[in-house]
Amino acid sequence: MPMRAHIGDQLIVESPTTGATRRDGEIVGVHHEDGTPPYDVRWSDSGRVSLVFPGPDAHIHHTGHPLSDAEVTALVRDAAAAPSMHNAQPWRFQYFRGEGLFHVVADLTRTLPHSDADLRALHLGCGAALMNLRVAAAHTGRRPATLLLPDPDDPTLLAAVSVTGPLGAGEDDPGALYPAVHTRHTSRSPFAETEIPQSVRAALRAAAEAEGVSLSFASGWHLQTVLDLALEAEARNLTDRGSAEDLTRWSRLSDQTPRSAAEGVPPYAFGPRRRGGKAPVRDFAGGAPVPGRETADFESSPQLALLATPGDGPRDWLRAGQAMERVLLTATLEGLSSSFVTQALEWPDLRWPLRDPVAGTGHVHMVLRLGYGPPGPRTPRRPTRHMLDILP
Repeated sequence: MPMRAHIGDQLIVESPTTGATRRDGEIVGVHHEDGTPPYDVRWSDSGRVSLVFPGPDAHIHHTGHPLSDAEVTALVRDAAAAPSMHNAQPWRFQYFRGEGLFHVVADLTRTLPHSDADLRALHLGCGAALMNLRVAAAHTGRRPATLLLPDPDDPTLLAAVSVTGPLGAGEDDPGALYPAVHTRHTSRSPFAETEIPQSVRAALRAAAEAEGVSLSFASGWHLQTVLDLALEAEARNLTDRGSAEDLTRWSRLSDQTPRSAAEGVPPYAFGPRRRGGKAPVRDFAGGAPVPGRETADFESSPQLALLATPGDGPRDWLRAGQAMERVLLTATLEGLSSSFVTQALEWPDLRWPLRDPVAGTGHVHMVLRLGYGPPGPRTPRRPTRHMLDILP
């Protein structure tokens, strides 16, 4: 991993050669946003400031207040409250005490091989967890300096997050979103026909734009196109063996369930079966009867928001995942409920037509169903100890 530092940290140059002189200084300037060299260093032996490109004989001593193991665990618990496709929770976290550094790692044992063959949804879920980690760190007053895909040789290392330094004046501070981290839940119930005010829509667009992602509400013929594509995908999913296998594994309706009760979508979170309306809500029962499950009429005019970026690679997916969670947290604070419309996104030939060619929104990564309705139930999460490693 590359060296990273904050202003106020100490640079120590100490050659392994016996008898070599040790030199140290305070870092008073950082030239790159991610904290990598070079640095402006005020040397303790002379008081002079010089530009330094540290060599292999140098290391950083972080002067910020280190996180305790309990604080690290709490931050990861907050991060893991993020949504993921079929609640697969495809993430792991590593924390390096000496560097004050988190790694967000893709857990490839928790993939959906048919519905997410290219791992785009995995990146979206891990991006959402990364956003929650940033929000939680900022809530404690720490600056979450984030670097996406920091190791080209390890594509499972999705992000590195340093939380040792304090938030600076004028920096992006997502900490105000923290009250929504554990109150945001997916709601598969009907929403009211009440239109979302333009001021709230503007706040949601601003939340996405803060992460470099565009958000647009589908309307008119474009909305009908999105609804038609979702219906087409639903029809395919009912007869596609691979999609059925993914759903069976994570819907907790048979013996082929996830490895514990702390993952997947339990029947109590399915929501009612749709009797009427146009809201494109996935039926997690796959058409199977669920004792005690009700039917209901859903919205006739669903309000769907599309998140898109110009590019379509892992870095774009991670940004879209962060934007998705930032939008959802903002929506929660605005009194909105939400669910996901991923059906058409799971079929490459249906995903591209989701975009609005008039607006030129690029590659669509998520379709959100938003509105005023009951909050969704809390779905299970794995114990933090099963997804966190704390290292020296």
